[in-house]
Amino acid sequence: MSDPVVTRFAPSPTGFLHIGGARTALFNWLYARGRGGKFLLRVEDTDKARSTPEATAAILQGMAWLGLDHDGDVVSQSAGATRHADVAHQLLTEGKAYKCFATQDEITAFRETARGAGTSTLYRSPWRDADADTHPDAPFAIRIKAPVGGETVICDQVQGDVRIGNDQLDDMIILRSDGSPVYMLAVVVDDHDMGVTHVIRGDDHLNNAARQMMIYDAMGWDVPVWAHIPLIHGPDGKKLSKRHGALGAQEYQAMGYPAAGMRNYLARLGWSHGDDEFFTDEQARDWFDLGGIGKSPARFDLKKLESLCGQHMAIADDAALRQEAEAYLAAAGLPALTQGQGAALEKAMYCLKDRARTFPELFEKAHFALVSRPIEPDAKAAKSLASVSKGILNELTPHLQNVSWTRDDLEESLNAYAAAQDTKFGKLAGPLRAALAGRAVTPSVFDMMLVLGRDESLARLQDAAE
Repeated sequence: MSDPVVTRFAPSPTGFLHIGGARTALFNWLYARGRGGKFLLRVEDTDKARSTPEATAAILQGMAWLGLDHDGDVVSQSAGATRHADVAHQLLTEGKAYKCFATQDEITAFRETARGAGTSTLYRSPWRDADADTHPDAPFAIRIKAPVGGETVICDQVQGDVRIGNDQLDDMIILRSDGSPVYMLAVVVDDHDMGVTHVIRGDDHLNNAARQMMIYDAMGWDVPVWAHIPLIHGPDGKKLSKRHGALGAQEYQAMGYPAAGMRNYLARLGWSHGDDEFFTDEQARDWFDLGGIGKSPARFDLKKLESLCGQHMAIADDAALRQEAEAYLAAAGLPALTQGQGAALEKAMYCLKDRARTFPELFEKAHFALVSRPIEPDAKAAKSLASVSKGILNELTPHLQNVSWTRDDLEESLNAYAAAQDTKFGKLAGPLRAALAGRAVTPSVFDMMLVLGRDESLARLQDAAE
């Protein structure tokens, strides 16, 4: 029986949850959840100068919005500094690492000379094979001994076998002269200690894998399964950056994209399952595999995102969609709904959600259900309320008093009234929209009347007539 799958997402808390990071988290989440495994979260906060609690909070909020739940507590990388240092000293004791007394000035001078001579700037420390008796009483860093000759092969599930000549690998520092562990060491020790079986991350880390494998091999630890995924590019084919607009997960929430649509889009961004574009979370968990990830960078396309978001809104549960709509208002810094408005929004959801792709669109269409009397029509709607139209509305009010408030009866009654006026219902629709919603573009007149109810509908018609 194979070991259970354990994946991890390991962001640096130096800013918001970038949409590329969100996709990496999603891929790890899907892979683990689809196999009954664990999805872990580790905050790589060893860069104390740039790491902030606010950034950590933003990352956690972004993941919460996307619905990417993790197993166990959030692990802080900086909390394991002692363990990381212990591993470095273990490798030193076993002769797999060594003390390097070279100063930064010496290393810089070496590289400048190498550049001038046109030779490799890869630093080769003279202390690698030095006798301990020659060690000075001075600060030192601990360097791991890189393999000599041959090549390192990264067996990657996305990139295939990637071969790197060992002459391209230096004896990297694993413990600085101040006793602090470097990122490369901390990542390997944490992944091993957390039992991570699959490392799924951006392909900008591909070269790091070869250097990290030196530590795995030196410690005799199993190397995890590597899967380095291509980065996301903007519509112009260049690496996604601020010039392409919103970048943080929370920014997309504040722009009004539903989380289910964003999950579907991000999953499809660089991964495919046949020709399927739209799928549910359950399908994504069942289908997702590393073999479906492409080698080429994916391009971020807002139109495709909006299309998928619209499809997910259309099938969403009304109560859940109301809850997410209210969360959008908070994320966007907009006024919260009253309890009555929230209930009205949920009641109207059946005639709103299949016509909206984002929450701003949903709220625009829900205006009729959220606005209070007296309704001030916009310029376009006001044109529908000419004196003739007001007369018609005045006659309609008593006509509707005794109608059974069902869709069929409302349609029959209004169509009969239009026929009696020697016109078609379409001619009545404009004034009715203006009276009921104060807008020219709305859900159907019948849907609005059913959502508003008899008393509110008739009161709005009477207001407009007067």
